[in-house]
Amino acid sequence: MARKNTAQGTPATAALAAAGVSCVLHPYSHDPAAASYGAEAADVLGVDPARVFKTLMVEVEGRLAVGIVPVSGTLDLKAFAAAMGAKKAAMADPAAAQRRTGYVLGGISPLGQRQPSPTVLDSSALDLDTIFVSGGRRGLDIELAPADLVRLTGAVTAPIGSRA
Repeated sequence: MARKNTAQGTPATAALAAAGVSCVLHPYSHDPAAASYGAEAADVLGVDPARVFKTLMVEVEGRLAVGIVPVSGTLDLKAFAAAMGAKKAAMADPAAAQRRTGYVLGGISPLGQRQPSPTVLDSSALDLDTIFVSGGRRGLDIELAPADLVRLTGAVTAPIGSRA
């Protein structure tokens, strides 16, 4: 995979450039009326939704964590809690997610967050050569190897996604 120019200018692209990670940036024209940011990205980019992953902020025992699952499914909160060694988890308050990450909803990237959080990547990602994650703004996805995402975020992998 060719390394593309990181002129898109987000903390996520800066983190990738600093780490020397090979990736491909996929900018697209975001439609503000889109009901699902991830589904929109998959559709506009012509990519299987199982390869496009959404970044979700989750509250686990009073602390924030990151769950990364395919847009073709949903986050299984019980499985996520188990992966974090906890009994239960809930979706984080959107305002808290934005403050913690420094990104807006629909553009939260697992990379380059203002305050990094424990991260769990759905294990289905490991079956793919590359996956797509938010590039740090609406209308920008980054294609990279799952192993690079794991390395840069310190993520653990676990089956935390369920099919919609």
